[in-house]
Amino acid sequence: MSLALTLPTLQGTTQTYTLSGMQPARPQAGVKFNRIAYSAAHVVADSIAVVNPWLQSALDWDATMAYRQHLWSLGLGVAEGMDTAQRGMGLNWPTSLELIRRSLDAARDVPGALVASGCGTDHLDIDAVKRVDDVIRGYEEQMAAIEALGGKLIIMASRALARVARGPTDYERVYDRVLRQAKQPVVLHWLGDMFDSALAGYWGSSDVDEAMKTALGVIAANPAKVDGIKISLLDKDKEIAMRRRLPPGVRMYTGDDFNYAEMIAGDGEGREPTHGKSDALLGIFDAIAPAASAALCELAQGNTEKFHAILGPTVPLSRHIFAAPTRLYKTGVVFMAWLNGHQKHFTMVGGQHSARSAQHFAELFRLADAAHLLVQPELAVQRMRTLMALHGVE
Repeated sequence: MSLALTLPTLQGTTQTYTLSGMQPARPQAGVKFNRIAYSAAHVVADSIAVVNPWLQSALDWDATMAYRQHLWSLGLGVAEGMDTAQRGMGLNWPTSLELIRRSLDAARDVPGALVASGCGTDHLDIDAVKRVDDVIRGYEEQMAAIEALGGKLIIMASRALARVARGPTDYERVYDRVLRQAKQPVVLHWLGDMFDSALAGYWGSSDVDEAMKTALGVIAANPAKVDGIKISLLDKDKEIAMRRRLPPGVRMYTGDDFNYAEMIAGDGEGREPTHGKSDALLGIFDAIAPAASAALCELAQGNTEKFHAILGPTVPLSRHIFAAPTRLYKTGVVFMAWLNGHQKHFTMVGGQHSARSAQHFAELFRLADAAHLLVQPELAVQRMRTLMALHGVE
């Protein structure tokens, strides 16, 4: 089969593109990472379910769980029920809880498998939330459900809290209550408004430095209850500044899908070992899992140049997938899974497979090839041709 096909360009024309056919680097067997690395895993929609795809979520559970097995086989942890899984953007809380339950059950059969699960307030009717106490009860409901399954918590940012909080004191009150009740150390999640405009001014201030002070204060008040914090601000300087100020033993989980290679490698500076590097909790690791695993193996062996040689070429792809409007990044993640044969269709919960243009997909395809991320070149070309034909490009 020819690896050449016609693709649209960003200039509105078409051109012939020939796939290189270079496949991803593979991790070395038996090498343990020296970073904790979670992939925020996507879900696979049931493409033939009798539902209204914009209003109801139906999952292909077998394909969804098979992808988690794939991530674990590469040494990556699974951050379950996060935004990558379209949580709060098509995937409702009952389905998310079922997803968490299935992941935790499956992980018990995989030695060393890591799972941390998103705990939020997305089940609340946001128009009915009037007080901070309503937000606390919302968090407590999801905490109880996840911890009853034996799950570790990722405390997700709350749209409801952002709506009713009147300042930093309200955030301090909510998070202090949640952390004091947690059965094991949690991961906090600070999601920037580029991902969700409803979270603007989180931690009680539109000034990032002031917001950071509040978040750091929350952690300092409960350091034994905080494993780490993931910040998704797409600003490496802010992440480094916060990393330097974390209490001993509290990790920075990079959520910077623009600069993750640099953040994970670290600079070795700071008073504490955790001040000089970031661990990872990334949506892009779903799309680049084999390369991420191979790079982390090299880093664990002290081969920093090889780490960057593998991971560096994936950064342009990630910046394209997470390009503004950033909240649509999930489309690119699922597109990559389809190209690589991890699911039979390119259909998404909430109909979000239609969220990006033909030109966006074409550039994504080229960047994935340049980063050596297309595992089955012939299949990828066949599926790309099908998609382009649907857009009138043949």
